[in-house]
Amino acid sequence: MAQAKMKAPANAVERNIQLTGEIMRYLMAHPQVFDSLPDKFELIILPEDDPEIRQYNLDLLDKYGSEGKPIVFARLTSRQGATPTYPPPSLFVPLPFAA
Repeated sequence: MAQAKMKAPANAVERNIQLTGEIMRYLMAHPQVFDSLPDKFELIILPEDDPEIRQYNLDLLDKYGSEGKPIVFARLTSRQGATPTYPPPSLFVPLPFAA
């Protein structure tokens, strides 16, 4: 069965780079967060204020998977137009479920 080609939103790479920068700035300012994260994880960025990129990133995960790495979801609001008191990102590590 052939898979439909995903169409990237306009400026998807630039938008994801900007969001990745936000996550990296947060992690560098709060290195203790790394203690709670798994080794060699796959980061999936889910911007609260950009549903197009959020869905695109989830579609990429669905299409390509995590290559066997643990997944960490990062929910955040981009700083574009935000005040200096923007909320920090929320990082989630899904737990495996055994039936």
